[in-house]
Amino acid sequence: MSKEYKRYLITSALPYANGPVHIGHLAGVYIPSDIYTRYLRLRGRDVIHICGSDEHGVPITIKAKKEGITPQQVVDRYHAIIKKSFADLGISFDIYSRTTSPVHTVTASEFFRKLYDEGKFIERTSEQYYDEEAQSFLADRYIVGTCPRCGNERAYGDQCEACGATLSPDELINPHSAISGSPLVKRETKHWYLPLNDYEPFLRKWILEGHRDWKSNVYGQCKSWLDGGLQPRAVSRDLDWGIPVPVEGAEGKVLYVWFDAPIGYISATKELTPDWEKYWKSDDTKLVHFIGKDNIVFHCIVFPSMLQAHGGYILPDNVPSNEFLNLEGDKISTSRNWAIWLHEYLEEFPGKEDVLRYVLCANAPETKDNDFTWKDYQARNNNELVAVLGNFVNRALVLTHKYFGGKAPACGELNDYDRATIAELSQIKESLENNIEGYRFREALKDAMLFARIGNKYLADTEPWKLIKTDAERVATILNIALQITADIAIACEPFMPFTAAKILKMLNIDHFNWEQLGRTDLIPAGHEIGEAVLLFEKIDDDVVQRQLDKLDAIRAANMAAEVKAAPQKEECSFDDFGKMDIRVSTILAAEKVAKTKKLLKLTIDTGIDHRTIVSGIAEHYAPEQLVGQQVLVLVNLAPKEVKGILSQGMILMAEDASGKLRLLQPDEHTNSGAVVG
Repeated sequence: MSKEYKRYLITSALPYANGPVHIGHLAGVYIPSDIYTRYLRLRGRDVIHICGSDEHGVPITIKAKKEGITPQQVVDRYHAIIKKSFADLGISFDIYSRTTSPVHTVTASEFFRKLYDEGKFIERTSEQYYDEEAQSFLADRYIVGTCPRCGNERAYGDQCEACGATLSPDELINPHSAISGSPLVKRETKHWYLPLNDYEPFLRKWILEGHRDWKSNVYGQCKSWLDGGLQPRAVSRDLDWGIPVPVEGAEGKVLYVWFDAPIGYISATKELTPDWEKYWKSDDTKLVHFIGKDNIVFHCIVFPSMLQAHGGYILPDNVPSNEFLNLEGDKISTSRNWAIWLHEYLEEFPGKEDVLRYVLCANAPETKDNDFTWKDYQARNNNELVAVLGNFVNRALVLTHKYFGGKAPACGELNDYDRATIAELSQIKESLENNIEGYRFREALKDAMLFARIGNKYLADTEPWKLIKTDAERVATILNIALQITADIAIACEPFMPFTAAKILKMLNIDHFNWEQLGRTDLIPAGHEIGEAVLLFEKIDDDVVQRQLDKLDAIRAANMAAEVKAAPQKEECSFDDFGKMDIRVSTILAAEKVAKTKKLLKLTIDTGIDHRTIVSGIAEHYAPEQLVGQQVLVLVNLAPKEVKGILSQGMILMAEDASGKLRLLQPDEHTNSGAVVG
């Protein structure tokens, strides 16, 4: 039997303030956490939802250096963007704080100092990479080199983004500074470490024995870390951006961001309420961390070890973590701008906040990586939100206005079909609750939508528009039941689509429902006057989706262009060698495909000297009719060669662009055939 809790503390992973939030973040962390929190509030639970910007990561200092501004200016900009976009999407944090706040600085410093004073850290002097030109030790992200696994020449000291491998700086081939580009030297430096190996027995008992109910991806990753054996982990870094290590002799050192950031949950709670300790230090509180899978080790291994070392804090009851969301078949990447940014979506799709919430929940990567596509977004909006949910609510209210003047009719005698429908509706509530409390939000959303699906079927089967002329009393019963289902929808969809729930409540002329009312048949009393019916959702046309696909195509092309590397320079040649080549402006007179080949075209060329035939492998890039009349550059004194039984006398000069397409090299303007290039 599960424990009953007096209060709930919900945390959402702190996003880095070095860029906006994208749909991968939403699907992985923030929509699930908001669904769970809103559900608990509807049930009248004592719950607070905590989040804030993580503002001390190395990516922030890299961004600042690239833009020529201070790290504080970077985090101020993105903190504002992130906070506003969360609010505009209806993510209902009780506080959205930041790790540059004075309260956080004090809290993190005091946390470190207590562990330091109690001898919970170990000190180590080790050799680390140093940039003599920049005169600083380098964090792993400031070290770049060639990946030993895939050969990517821009791998970082902690990860290769090309192949995804986790690396250490010592593994890189030819490591150098990302700041100055200089080769690196090693120098000794002292740091403090949290000996995670000392907490391994506690973690094994707490996780492997006590939390087998955690999601398989979380439990499995924790077991893998523990089975591999834990090692001491540094809690300080040689950087000039962050919270200074609060001990003597630590000048130029700051708290490592992985140690600093999770304490942000505690400091944000302190900012929110003077009663913060009852949420963090009472066994009557259920603590739940919502995170992405790349944060599992920090929230399940590292932070619990920190809390255990400190003493007095509760540990998380659960750490629901989703997998990754891809975009149109490709991994979301902030560095490649391959993402749908929340603030841009909200600008381009005003009033469609709940459409995004719905689609990301319906397609959530709960058990495996999943893919967001604009076609699926369109289909779910048009076929589910418009055709199912919106259609039912609209019909129920419009018919009530049409037949009963906008006042809820009284429910008369129920027939067997009415009773069967009501019984079916009452069964949804238990499944919906079990799925939300089991962090299965995709299944929970299906349950919530069942109210609308059953409602549509009920109206279609009972056909009140046909009965109204012969049995108005029966129609009154049908529409009374339809209005009760509409009220159920307002309750059931509120955690998932809060803006839609608010619209339904306004149409029903009701201020508020609570969760315990879900499934009741007396939510809308007879004679209650309802408001005007408005459309909840509108269809999304093909051209809207195509604009988004075109936008992504442009980003993909730009990325390909940036990734294309020039071929190495060929061996040196003399001017005399170059002078032997006779390159002429020529005009294509005729073009046709070479039979039984895919790539070859037979071209008739006017070189200004003569008319000749050239066989060229460009059929996959140009149709014959595109080429006739085009002027090109031709190497006319290339030795003739027979190709597929055709004597080819020369070569057309081409260049390959970033997408791999061959492009004709042509004069700026039309000139005479035979003009010499040189």
